[in-house]
Parts: sequence; structure tokens; C-alpha cells
Amino acid sequence: MQKKKYNISVEATLEVIGGKWKCVILCHLTHGEKRTNELKRLMPGITQKMLTQQLRELEDDGIINRIVHHQVPPKVVYELSEYGWSLKGILDTLCAWGERHIIRVYGDTTDMLEDSILNQKKTT
Repeated sequence: MQKKKYNISVEATLEVIGGKWKCVILCHLTHGEKRTNELKRLMPGITQKMLTQQLRELEDDGIINRIVHHQVPPKVVYELSEYGWSLKGILDTLCAWGERHIIRVYGDTTDMLEDSILNQKKTT
């Protein structure tokens, strides 16, 4: 691996999880392993090509595990790796900030967030 010098450490973080889709994929995987078609259904705006590319990059960076179940038909699932779970706090913070931003700009999240498990309020 070629050494790279960063101006600031957040560049290293964004190199791994930056872009439109990686954090969304990772947030879905915090709710358990998913098959490719499940992720595609949860993210209707992503193309199959982009999803495949993002999954490969996250796997190459050690953030997710690709698990192949040898059966007929073959079953492939993705899950967060132990290293990937170390991003959970960052992902939670990004989600919380995004919700506050939506409220600040639009006054409410009701019409601005899809009805999904990722947007359900946590009860304590």
C-alpha cells in the first residue's frame, strides 16, 4: 500500500465513508445483515452498478464482510465487520444532525423523511 499524507485526519475518514451512498449502506447494515436486493430495495435511488461498486469498496476497506452461503441458489449477505461497527457512533451523529437540519430548514421531519426503520424514533 502506497503511503499517503493527509492534510487533516477527516480526509482519511471521508476517503472510506464519503460519497452519497456509503453512509446510507452502513446505516442499513447497523440493523443487521442484508442481501444485495434488500439494500437496493431500501435505497431505490441507487443503481445496481453503484451499489455493487460501493459494497466492493467498503469490503476492500474492511468496513463490511461479504458472506457467501453455498447453497442453491447461492446466497450472499453483507454485514458490518468489527472494524465497521466502530463507525456506529459517527453514523448515529450524522443521522441526528441531519434530522436537526431538516427541522431547521423545513420545520418538521414528517413530510421530509421516508417511513423506514432508520427513521423510527428510539424509545428509552
